[in-house]
Parts: sequence; structure tokens; C-alpha cells
Amino acid sequence: MCQSSRSYSFQNRPWLGLMLGNSRRHWAKLLGKTVLETWDEENTDQPPTLKHDLPLIVASVVGEPSPYWASFPQVRVVTLADVPLKGMYSTLGIDRALAVLGGGTRFGWPILVIDAGTALTFTAADSNQRLVGGAILPGLGLQRSSLAQKTAYLPRIEFPPDLPQRWAMETPEAMQSGIIYTLLAGMGDFIESWQKQYPSSAIVITGGDHNLLLSYFTKQFPDRGSHPVADPDLIFRGMAALKNESY
Repeated sequence: MCQSSRSYSFQNRPWLGLMLGNSRRHWAKLLGKTVLETWDEENTDQPPTLKHDLPLIVASVVGEPSPYWASFPQVRVVTLADVPLKGMYSTLGIDRALAVLGGGTRFGWPILVIDAGTALTFTAADSNQRLVGGAILPGLGLQRSSLAQKTAYLPRIEFPPDLPQRWAMETPEAMQSGIIYTLLAGMGDFIESWQKQYPSSAIVITGGDHNLLLSYFTKQFPDRGSHPVADPDLIFRGMAALKNESY
């Protein structure tokens, strides 16, 4: 962990959060534990030159943060060892751990977090803040790009704002149908299984595609007793919820 020698409490003070993801860098500016604004950058973009003295909390799923991030006046690099969840395994993604911590802190325990990012992940913890486990599969964008890149004639498609027809008569629509309906079926199955074990659990969806996937899900399953709640800021809420709030 990289820490400055100066003590700084981010409780009721402004600070920056940075999540280095698989395909994008996710930023947030927070005041204490309140998210003020968020923005994203592609990993191919040059890192910005941020000229201020706000402290930075950074976590990464793509290896050690580059020395650039250490140029901030105060930097804390968060690892799994900092996350107060029980039963974690060594290869658990820090993004998943922080999202579950943020979700449980805001919505209560037990918690199921669905992260609709590059990968679609399911991560769950029980009422004792112990990791129950989860699953990982390619997300909307990754499934789309893999079909376009790994086949000779399939095109790159866009996802419609509304559910497409299940039985398509054109190739692009057939690709939309195959990706969307199988993802929704998987989501429904995982949610149903979780609710059988923890019927009172909160279920929260986050990640870059959370709005689109949640819209599809609610239209596909309108009669479900409960739908996931959307919160795009779970990772940053997890950063803010860390037990050690001074650095």
C-alpha cells in the first residue's frame, strides 16, 4: 500500500477515487462519502494531468498502478487486504470486492452485486459480510466484439434501446437476440438461486452497461416480485466505506 506520511481524513473532505479497469479508467470526485461527479476514460487515452492537491484512492484490476499515479500529493493504493470482507480468495478482483462492500454498506447485508462491465459478474456476501462467491462471464460489449472479431462474416452490431425480437429474420438482429436473451436468462437464474437462499437480500446492478441491461431485464421479467436496484457508484462507495479513513 502506498501511503503518505501525513494523516488526512477523507471524512467530510473532498478526495478522488480511481478504478483502473479492464478497458477503462473510472474516476470519481467525492466529498466525504458522497459521490459528487464521475467520469470515464479509455485505457488507450493518455492519463490526464490533474493539477490540484486532492488526495487520491486508487485500485486496479490490471496490475500495479503506473508511477504516474504516485505523482499525486497523497495517494493510497487499495488492495484486497484493505477490504473488510470475510472469506475472500486471493484472485478475487478488487473491483468486485469494493463493489460488494459499497453495496452492503449502502443497501445492507446480505447483498448480491451484478456488475455489467466488460465482464458481467455476480458477487455475493451474506449477512456476516462473508463472501459467498459469484460468477464471471463476458458482458454485452465483449460478446459483441468477440463475434465480430472471431468470425469471418458476422458484423459489429449496436444494442437497441428496447428488447429486440427473440426470433430474428436478419443476422444483426439474430446476434442481438442471442446475446441479450441468453444474458437475461443467466441473470434471472442467478437472481432466483440467490433469492432462494437469501429472500430478503438486496440485489444491486452497477457497471457501464447497467442501465441498458436493467431496462432489458425489467421488460423481459415484468412480473418478478423484485428487480435489481441500480447504483453506478458502488466501487467508490466501497472505497469510502473502508475502515481506515485516514492516510
